This record gives sequence, C-alpha cells and structure tokens, in this order.
Amino acid sequence: MSMELVYGRPGHLIRRAQQVAVALFSEACSAFDLTSVQYAALVAIRENPGVDATRLSSLIAFDRSTLGDVLERLESKGWIRRAPSPADKRVKLLHISQPGADVLDIVDPIAEEVQERILAPLAPADRLTLMRLLEQLVDTDRARPAASVPPQKHPVAASE
Repeated sequence: MSMELVYGRPGHLIRRAQQVAVALFSEACSAFDLTSVQYAALVAIRENPGVDATRLSSLIAFDRSTLGDVLERLESKGWIRRAPSPADKRVKLLHISQPGADVLDIVDPIAEEVQERILAPLAPADRLTLMRLLEQLVDTDRARPAASVPPQKHPVAASE
C-alpha cells in the first residue's frame, strides 16, 4: 500500500484532525498546564457537581482506567475535590473547587477561540456539514461504553 492511500484514509485524516485540535488547545492553554481532557473533565464536574468517576468517564467519553490519572492531576492542582459518597464510602464524588472554577472562567473563552481556530479553514456551510458528519460518525459508536455520551448539538452548528 502506498502512503498516498494511507493519507487518504478516513481513520488517518480523523487522527490527524484530532492531533491538530489537541495541538491548538495545548498551545492556547499551555500557561495553565491544562490538557483538553482535563478541561472536559473540569467542565463536566462543574456542570454535574457530585458526579462519580464512572459517570464522568461516560460524560466526557474517556476511558475510566485512564481517567484516574487525570483526576489525580486536577486534585493535585487544587482544582477539584473528592469526597466519599454518603451512600457508598468506596465511591468518590467529585466537586470543582473555587480555584478550578476560576481557571474555567479564564479558559472557557480561550477554549471557544480554539474551536473557532479549528474550523477557521472551512467556509461556514462546510463547518455545519463537518459538524453534522462528525456527529453522525460518533452516533454510530454510542454502543461502546466510553462513547455513550448524550447527543449534543455543537454551538457552531446551532449558531450558523
């Protein structure tokens, strides 16, 4: 198989697009020592106070076993708190701390700018098409546990 064929395959292009998205986010948020997965976890914890790690992994479509490392980093930065569940002491419930909320107040607009940068090369109609097609691809994979996230329409698709 030639490299030309590899470069034209959907899996390769999706992986490359993900690399571009992660690189843009990392560049924009380097001053905060914040990854895109940590950002997603913080937002989900802010929006779902008292969520447990298993539900959080589903909300952000991230592997549960790897999420523990992400949560340890967020806790060591003082951005989240873990507390035992009153119903089951083995389960830790997650809450955003004030420093974590403060970081999100600063980073939320930066993350939005990153999303705009990701889509910037595309015409507005193509942005809508891309978002619709990506949602279709993700919807076909909802049977997998890490991808069982409730469908959400992308703000770009909703606003344009």
